[in-house]
Amino acid sequence: MGQDQTKQQIEKGLQLYQSNQTEKALQVWMKVLEKSSDLVGRFRVLGCLVTAHSEMGRYKEMLKFAVVQIDTARELEDADFLLESYLNLARSNEKLCEFHKTISYCKTCLGLPGTRAAAQLGGQVSLSMGNAFLGLSLFQKALESFEKALRYAHNNDDTMLECRVCCSLGSFYAQVKDYEKALFFPCKAAELVNDYGKGWSLKYRAMSQYHMAVAYRLLGHLGNAMECCEESMKIALQHGDRPLQALCLLCFADIHRSRGDLETAFPRYDSAMSIMTEIGNRLGQVQVLLGVAKCWVARKALDKALDAIERAQDLAEEVGNKLSQLKLHCLSEGICRSKGLQRELRAHVVRFHECVEETELYCGLCGESIGEKNSRLQALPCSHIFHLRCLQNNGTRSCPNCRRSSMKPGFV
Repeated sequence: MGQDQTKQQIEKGLQLYQSNQTEKALQVWMKVLEKSSDLVGRFRVLGCLVTAHSEMGRYKEMLKFAVVQIDTARELEDADFLLESYLNLARSNEKLCEFHKTISYCKTCLGLPGTRAAAQLGGQVSLSMGNAFLGLSLFQKALESFEKALRYAHNNDDTMLECRVCCSLGSFYAQVKDYEKALFFPCKAAELVNDYGKGWSLKYRAMSQYHMAVAYRLLGHLGNAMECCEESMKIALQHGDRPLQALCLLCFADIHRSRGDLETAFPRYDSAMSIMTEIGNRLGQVQVLLGVAKCWVARKALDKALDAIERAQDLAEEVGNKLSQLKLHCLSEGICRSKGLQRELRAHVVRFHECVEETELYCGLCGESIGEKNSRLQALPCSHIFHLRCLQNNGTRSCPNCRRSSMKPGFV
């Protein structure tokens, strides 16, 4: 298969893919991969296969094609292709919750010589790195990366990238419990979709609606949360987007739990867990198990809650997510206190404090915990985060020296 025919077949696959005929598109692209002798064409079709498998949640297949693409880029001896392929390798590992590997590959991207692709892809590299830092609960580094990605988006007028970064910032602020910002950023993403996204995939609308649903639930606006989550789920089902379906099921379960409807929440958690396990989203599995544990606590089935917590803790330690570990230790502490398990209680309290220090989740001005309850936060240009009230009372915008202080468990 020559260069012209390769281009035609890649385009045919793209048309099938855009019309939701994903399996037919994959068949076309696989034939190109088998028969084409054009290295550039092979590189491009590998990129299509990486993207398609990512959106279907086939992350191991995504990683496999990303590795082949790296080899092809090396054969081509082109720095632009090498940058793109390392970014795909970073994204593949991000999806598989291999966050340290993601950061390593992103640093490789940033260390490559300046290329034509650097301006276009640099923001996407920063976004992937930010998501990985967030996965490890390294909040200051995550925020630095997201802000760098936003600068790339604004400098290059890349509204698609800006939309994706806003969704990640929504997730960031949801985790540190500034729920106003957790809602503001996905609402901004939704505005970008409405203003510029006529030619975009519906996945951008679905993504913004999902993050809005999460923020609305955390704010207690459960009707709005359900409405946004239903719209996101509808699009996810239309497009066969398994990862988003799993997240929506988790959000539905959390909404029902917030309403006290545990009978409805449990099967939603089960369905979310099934897909999370199938696609390999271990951090998603942790979030599901945390929700399940809270349901068991509400039912006063404390041994079942501890079982779910133990499974979640193993997964959280595997992926290195400190915030999940912190929440799980906090939940365990309450259970151990009610069961009178003093030795276990002390162990969970110690580990909880260690996690708080490792994540630096405390305000450098008042020394109190950040993320203990919903409160307005402010990030300074250096990406250190403080309570907004503390900065206002302090009367300066220069970054104060961080200092540790006593912290109390309150992160459930």
